[in-house]
Amino acid sequence: MTNKFDIDLQYGQVREKRIADILENEKIEVKTERDIWKKTGNIAIEFESRGKPSGIAVTEAKWWVHVLADKEDDYCMLLFPTDKLKKIARKHFSKAINGGDDDTSKFVLLPLKEIFNGETI
Repeated sequence: MTNKFDIDLQYGQVREKRIADILENEKIEVKTERDIWKKTGNIAIEFESRGKPSGIAVTEAKWWVHVLADKEDDYCMLLFPTDKLKKIARKHFSKAINGGDDDTSKFVLLPLKEIFNGETI
């Protein structure tokens, strides 16, 4: 049996550096979703508000952070390259829904289980 600790450590350190670089040097869009994701198993990605492109449709951020909150506590934070999240969202465009204040926004619902399946990746 080969001890791969040094290889695994190096791999992890590269990822740690990458996250630090993203947080310090790259543009990030942060959206928080409260509670309903637990019931539906979906996250909602806004692309239009009041008849105008918004959210993922207009962001200039390289990275998108989707915070899943449980009441006042953050449950987890999903970090996506924005271009990859857009690709996933386009697959669900036909299932867009209205929501938000007075139902004036449009969202694509992305099933959490689908985000992590092999076909999506």
